[in-house]
Amino acid sequence: MFEIGNSLREARLRQGLDFPEIEQRTKIRGKYLRSLEEEQFDLLPGQTYVKGFLRSYAEYLGLDGQLYVDEFNSRYVVGEEEPPIQPSRRESLGRRGRGRRGESRGIVFALAGIAAVTALVIAAWRAAPESDQPTIPNLGASKNHATAKPKRKAPKVTLVVSAAHGNTWLEIHRGSLVGRTIYRGTLETGQERAFTGPRLWVYARAPGNLRVKINGRVRRALPGRGAPRAFLITPQRFRSVRLAT
Repeated sequence: MFEIGNSLREARLRQGLDFPEIEQRTKIRGKYLRSLEEEQFDLLPGQTYVKGFLRSYAEYLGLDGQLYVDEFNSRYVVGEEEPPIQPSRRESLGRRGRGRRGESRGIVFALAGIAAVTALVIAAWRAAPESDQPTIPNLGASKNHATAKPKRKAPKVTLVVSAAHGNTWLEIHRGSLVGRTIYRGTLETGQERAFTGPRLWVYARAPGNLRVKINGRVRRALPGRGAPRAFLITPQRFRSVRLAT
């Protein structure tokens, strides 16, 4: 269990962000963002909006949005959302009757069409010579094949880090600062490491010692040669993250 509001506020302050900028990027009104940080969830339109705003706000800050939604559900969601208004019994019966009549007509037309197509195929198959007899198509398989949609893979970033100018301490998380740690330790001079993920959070004590390559493109050095720095790297952008003091 963790404090939802304080965690969001600390992440925002750590990155030096204010509400007008976040409102412009996320399209969430500033008063709702402030309500999330103060955990005044009753000021939002409903639980569905709270969950959507929580997920969007947390992910914009580089956090795990699903983690915040799960925490909200465990602490604040007691029952289901308000059920939709049920139509009157007369309306339900009327709609049900019209729906059944429409379904019956559709089934009759469909069966008639299938019977006609089947009769034509069989007639052509019998009339044709044995060597020219057509193959009866598998209509069901064609339909399933036509409606299948390819799955879209989420874009990933590939980060290659090498200690080109000296040793440096590295800490890398997948997703955000609170995401799974995939590396923590000292990268010695000459060593090289590669990491892959949809979003990488990187902390370096001596960023000037590093030479990085992002998706095959070389970035000769990270900004900030002396002071420790943190970075958020995605397939679309490379952004420096301000550390809390």
